[in-house]
Amino acid sequence: MESQGARNKILKKIKQALKSPVPVPFPDQLADTPIFIPTEQELAISFAEKFTELTGKFIYCEDDGELVQQLTALIKAKQWEKIYSKESGWLDDMSEYQFDPVNTDDLESCDAAITLCEHLIARTGSIVLSSQQLSGRSVSVYAPIHICIAYTHQLVFDISDSLQQFKNDAEHMPSMISFASGPSRTADIEKTLVVGVHGPKEVYCFLVDKLTD
Repeated sequence: MESQGARNKILKKIKQALKSPVPVPFPDQLADTPIFIPTEQELAISFAEKFTELTGKFIYCEDDGELVQQLTALIKAKQWEKIYSKESGWLDDMSEYQFDPVNTDDLESCDAAITLCEHLIARTGSIVLSSQQLSGRSVSVYAPIHICIAYTHQLVFDISDSLQQFKNDAEHMPSMISFASGPSRTADIEKTLVVGVHGPKEVYCFLVDKLTD
């Protein structure tokens, strides 16, 4: 009975609060003013610094030709034999460089997976992925190594800029938007940091300065 009386008191207070809500303090501060102000530093440099702080592997490429060279060298150095990717359009564009590393359709047994992305967020070093990409929801999560290909025009400063781009570019927001900030990590057990538990243990980002003419 005592617990029932306490419950009724709490519900009564909630109802009273809803009838006379407290006015929002400092209403003038609710304008569309960004919380974080971009620095004069280039977005690419800011992203690279934040991304590497999160133990991501960042590789800068001047054009698609250098991208193919760097990516091929990485695959050979790591001795990855099973590369997975569903980015058929992008891979077709790379055919003039004789780049065809995709040799498995089995995501679960692949050594690494290649995806594109929606945006790169300079302030947080995050890769933005969505369900509307060919890679869908699963590729960047299930693969042990995630290789992301991005171009400089996809750089934005903050999360709000990325969301605004989605609103501007699409009639409907994707059903899933993911902000991946480096390899997966957790410290749930005895505060011991473990990498690669809930996703890829390594994340590579190849940033290409310009599209090939």
